[in-house]
Amino acid sequence: MTFADASALERIGDNGWAGEIQPGWDILGNANGGYVLAMAARAGVLASGRPDPVTITGHFLAPAGAGPITIDTEVLKEGRRFATVAATVRNGKGRALVAALGSYGELTAFEGPERVEAEPPDLPSVDQCIKVVATDTLPPPFMANVDLRVHPEDVPAAVGSSGYPRVRGWFRWAHEEALDTIGLVVAADAFPPTIFNANLPVAWTPTLELTTHIRERPESGEWLRCSFHTRFITGGFLEEDGELWDEDGRLIAQSRQLALLPRA
Repeated sequence: MTFADASALERIGDNGWAGEIQPGWDILGNANGGYVLAMAARAGVLASGRPDPVTITGHFLAPAGAGPITIDTEVLKEGRRFATVAATVRNGKGRALVAALGSYGELTAFEGPERVEAEPPDLPSVDQCIKVVATDTLPPPFMANVDLRVHPEDVPAAVGSSGYPRVRGWFRWAHEEALDTIGLVVAADAFPPTIFNANLPVAWTPTLELTTHIRERPESGEWLRCSFHTRFITGGFLEEDGELWDEDGRLIAQSRQLALLPRA
């Protein structure tokens, strides 16, 4: 199933939307957070009438399983360039799953000064990277919907933990589907957690909050060069900073995720 079909919504009432979290987009039974947040972003696009999420932040309130959802939206501001929309994703029983706040607009070619003090990650070719293949457990079923190729140095199962909390690799959809700005919200949360490479006794880090900043529209059909790293594992939390670049070296999106270290 394509992402467009898996995240489709229909209007209910004046400010509501209905959809379904599809099976197979999960990690050990819980839907991928970026996928659920992307559905909130789609609701924001529909509610605002603007084609692109420019920034969206989601606070994860409860695990999301497969099944029907509703999304309540409120347009908080309608500006000339941007609209700000609040969205709450609820399951079929009315339980809140994600609370999101986003700004929406139209990302077109920007003409003005630019200064970029970073470079895309240095990756081997797609064929030289390790393809993540979905299983019923780990790697999770979600991986059947994306085509991930991870840098060989960042795959603990293949070469052992590098000791550095970093994951780099290539991303595209698995079903020859064009990647749009809503899909970038999924891409920002699609790779294995950086903590897997940290040489620490941690295997599960639930996401508290995920923010994605969209800078450009991706070119249709291209791979994205992606890099995620963690610098601070302290106070019971860790951050995961992401950069998504296209094949031409354009910065397409950035992300920051705050995750929780479970109590021992």
